[in-house]
Amino acid sequence: MNASNLFLLSATTALALVSEILAFDSQNVLPKSEIMQLKGAVGPESIAFDRNGEGPYTGVGDGRILKWQGQYWADYAVTSSQRKNCTRPFAPEMEHVCGRPLGLRFDTKTGDLYIADAYLGLQVVGPKGGLATPLVQKCQGKPLIFTNDIDIDDHDDVIYFTDTSTKYQRRQYFTSLLSGDSTGRLMKYTKSTKEVTVLLGGLAFANGVALSKDRSFVLVAETSNCRILRYWLKGPYKGKHDTFAVLPGFPDNIKINSRGEFWVALQSFAPLMSISEYSGLLGGGQLHATAMKLSEDGRVLEVLEDVEGKTLRSISEVHEKNGKLWIGSVVMPFLGVYRL
Repeated sequence: MNASNLFLLSATTALALVSEILAFDSQNVLPKSEIMQLKGAVGPESIAFDRNGEGPYTGVGDGRILKWQGQYWADYAVTSSQRKNCTRPFAPEMEHVCGRPLGLRFDTKTGDLYIADAYLGLQVVGPKGGLATPLVQKCQGKPLIFTNDIDIDDHDDVIYFTDTSTKYQRRQYFTSLLSGDSTGRLMKYTKSTKEVTVLLGGLAFANGVALSKDRSFVLVAETSNCRILRYWLKGPYKGKHDTFAVLPGFPDNIKINSRGEFWVALQSFAPLMSISEYSGLLGGGQLHATAMKLSEDGRVLEVLEDVEGKTLRSISEVHEKNGKLWIGSVVMPFLGVYRL
């Protein structure tokens, strides 16, 4: 199939997905979620469990990565050594100094934790935690200024990650959305050679990343365009990309479960909202949580919501583990936990 036919197939699939999603009956069950408070911290953007099943681990707004110890949160790692003034839970003006860990993934072979720090690039810390080591802070001679999410191919020792924008930092995320900025990138880091490759450019707010179970493709959320793209790593379409899902809201992180299905965190749920409408929701406090599960071929399998935002208002990630959904938020001072 040539590129034009692939594009036509992608567009047809996108229209079908829109119709399917809008017709899908959602379940307003997320208000039943339990809350795990973060004392003195906010913004648990991403969630990870180590190879022993311990955790969750999460990165917060003051630059720390925390680990749940069963009854309390303990400091596990940091991405910056300059932490003298990193004492406030939320201080955007200090994020470039203190670090802001976003996407987290463990390497199941080594036990290392890989971190996408919005300001300090791709980093890694060993199983004992502590100060992380920078891996990638530049690409094509220019600093990374908004590293966002990450996934790992443990088999091929390759890391996929997103660079949301080459113009705007994380604390300017809303300006990036409103401006129509499309300088985001999907990138690949090869451990053996330390080579960084840009797989896809020109993305409108490149965000969540997830590798398929068979490693034949990697997904990337293009938040501003309310869609998820699929970049083919193997097979007849290798090196090409198409539309995996068009969504009725703004996708953040994507997480695969043990069955090869994908959980997508949506920042709102309304039919193909515009950025200006999204801005109005932020100002009016009407955002609510939506977790959408997609099959490995992009079909809608389940939609869970907190329609009135009673328990969960804004979510950034949905991680399925041990019969529960662990739900992160880049702005809230807690994690949500919903029992399936």
